[in-house]
Amino acid sequence: MDTLTSPRLLDTIVTGRPTSDGAGVRLVRLLDGPLQQRLDPFLMLDAFGSDEAADYIAGFPDHPHRGFETVTYMIAGRMRHRDSAGHEGLLENGGVQWMTAGRGVIHSELPEQEEGRMEGFQLWLNLPGRDKLCPPWYRDFSDAQIPEWQAPGVRVRVIAGQHQGVQGAVQREATQVLYLDVHLAPGAAHAVAIPAAHNAFVHVYRGEAALGGGRLVAGQMGLLANQAGSDGVQLSNPGAQPARLLVLAGQPLGEPIVQYGPFVMNTPQQIHEAIADFRAGRLA
Repeated sequence: MDTLTSPRLLDTIVTGRPTSDGAGVRLVRLLDGPLQQRLDPFLMLDAFGSDEAADYIAGFPDHPHRGFETVTYMIAGRMRHRDSAGHEGLLENGGVQWMTAGRGVIHSELPEQEEGRMEGFQLWLNLPGRDKLCPPWYRDFSDAQIPEWQAPGVRVRVIAGQHQGVQGAVQREATQVLYLDVHLAPGAAHAVAIPAAHNAFVHVYRGEAALGGGRLVAGQMGLLANQAGSDGVQLSNPGAQPARLLVLAGQPLGEPIVQYGPFVMNTPQQIHEAIADFRAGRLA
């Protein structure tokens, strides 16, 4: 698909908020509580990137999760994952870790480098109520295992969903999530099909991109308008440098979102149960 019949418009531009998490890792929070309903089923998106080891070296020591999925996309660096279910993996340049916390898991994410650049993203994706207490699951995908679609001036890494007939590394029935990393050469253009019912947004992390009647520069996130009959987003790179951007879309769950730190459930009672299970050592 090179053109669209009814492309989405750029609705709102969001600039991330610098913060820290884990044991003091510096990051930029692009999506959190105030946008959760608007971008259902997405709960959080953090961007991290630094050449200074002090900004990331302490990592994310043991911490719990319940009720959602985490997707870590490593642009540069090495991060070791361990969890209470006995899983362990190493996330490296271009790799993805997809973890379904389900009923509960305690895990750590710690850098395996003491210098150099650490850069990437962590996305939190909600689970439907029926799956919030499913068994934990995770898988690491190396750079070479991420399917790609290419054309002159365009490279698309298909992390989840499908694009131009290329099936992504992960498929999700309930949220029908689309997660693309789109690379555009200067002057290149590309259309991404997105179902009209999906919530969708774009985050530019290199260069700049024109879309939906507006423009985003590196570090900005753009929410796409929810338009009846829309069929996707038209992207182009008006700059002199290569552009890289994340395109994310998902089917809204339309369920209550009740969050307490690392637990995301549908009711306050379920949050109380999650806290009690964590304190009693009943998480996986």
